[in-house]
Amino acid sequence: MITFIISIFALILGYVIYGAVVDRIFGPDDRETPAVRLHDGVDYVAMPTWKIFMIQFLNIAGTGPIFGAIMGMWFGPAAFLWIVLGSVFAGAVHDYLSGMLSMRHDGAGLPALVGKYLGGTTRNVMLVFSVLLLLMVGAVFVYSPAIILASIGGNVVMWMAIIFVYYLIATMLPIDKLIGKVYPLFAISLIFMALALMVGLLIKHPHLPELWDMGNMTPWLTSQNIGGSDSLGLVAYLQKNPLFPCMFITIACGAISGFHATQSPLMARCMKDERLGRRVFYGSMITEGLVALIWASISSYFFYAGGWKDLVSPDEMNAFVAQFAGPDGKTLIQYFSAPTVVKIVCTGWLGIAGGILAMLGVVAAPITSGDTALRSGRLIIAEALGLEQKSIKRRLYIAVPMFVATFLLLMWQLKFPDGFNMLWQYFGWSNQTLSVFTLWTLTVYLALKKKPYIITLIPAIFMTAVCTVFLIVSPQALNLGDAWALPTAVVVAIVAIVWFFVWRRRHA
Repeated sequence: MITFIISIFALILGYVIYGAVVDRIFGPDDRETPAVRLHDGVDYVAMPTWKIFMIQFLNIAGTGPIFGAIMGMWFGPAAFLWIVLGSVFAGAVHDYLSGMLSMRHDGAGLPALVGKYLGGTTRNVMLVFSVLLLLMVGAVFVYSPAIILASIGGNVVMWMAIIFVYYLIATMLPIDKLIGKVYPLFAISLIFMALALMVGLLIKHPHLPELWDMGNMTPWLTSQNIGGSDSLGLVAYLQKNPLFPCMFITIACGAISGFHATQSPLMARCMKDERLGRRVFYGSMITEGLVALIWASISSYFFYAGGWKDLVSPDEMNAFVAQFAGPDGKTLIQYFSAPTVVKIVCTGWLGIAGGILAMLGVVAAPITSGDTALRSGRLIIAEALGLEQKSIKRRLYIAVPMFVATFLLLMWQLKFPDGFNMLWQYFGWSNQTLSVFTLWTLTVYLALKKKPYIITLIPAIFMTAVCTVFLIVSPQALNLGDAWALPTAVVVAIVAIVWFFVWRRRHA
């Protein structure tokens, strides 16, 4: 577990050292914040720093750093490297600067910031793109918790209706009435679950693949053979999903995620001092990276080190072996989905308390991300229309059509589940594409202010290459294959660099 332990310390050092560098470059000061100057008792409300941190963490996390890290570990120990480097040099910088820039522009949403620095046309594209993405987040995070809750009691439609009503209430209420009171507790539970599992992992101290084992994973793969066949299924998975760019799309929330830039303005409207930005925005992303590291290690233990054999019952183990021997047998990564891994590990290591925490992770966390996504959508639309949101009546003007659209998306999902699953394949791509727009916006801002824009330029170029290559060479798109990935990425990076420096010369 050397890679895991080093990665933990690297993330903490990243916050201490690089976080201070980024903070100094932006230069927070003692100017009056929107929470104080524009206080409206609904969305602009000054709250205690610890609450803002917890809400920001829960908003950006949800199940992203859990499920994404579990699936991301299927690409091997390189996932550790991406989580650390992505969190410190890309994700935390992205979240911090987007939040601080929003604060400097009266709590402006992402489309407004993009429009100011990348132009009106880009703003309109981002407005449609971000609202559709937020509606999709809301719809997806109704459906998946409803399925889990229905396994306990009731049916899917009943739980969908209950969650939907909750969404409407949470979206309409002032931010300090429900979100400010309940969400910090959910965030504390998620952090406690991660820390408890890390302690269990360190006590068990399994022999996991290290970063330097990337070139020779054969011992780990053959250790899970059943009847001479690869029960892991990783070889076939990697043939269809090459490490570049697929790993950088799969692990989003644990490294960098464009969705975060839609959430940062929510807390930018609640901070009473700019100098708190590093703790809230940069710190919450580093915390999310720590959670992702823990779950990546658990995934490594579960799949590579045969941890699943220690955690499931003998009957469940025999059931897997029996179905694997069949003509349509599922491999380990197909049989044990990410939510299933969460439930098995939490219950097996933490008992009844772990089962409750697991339920919280796979039910409460997505619900809270879903309702803040819809709240962000309401504020983005209101900002675009110039419609104040202090009165309930004006909030309803936007909330009602938005919820109708989300409801229709839900009904479409129920009627055509395969169609929505196909759309879901590109949800990760859409999320990372949002980060590309944000990073270029931040780069232009820093260049105009004559500040070291290199801190966002390099992540912007890299993520532009990742998203473009995924769209062009992924099996779901043109099926050009892995051989096209690197040359395509190089071409895209060169084009991005040329564009930026031509723009900079014109605006010098």
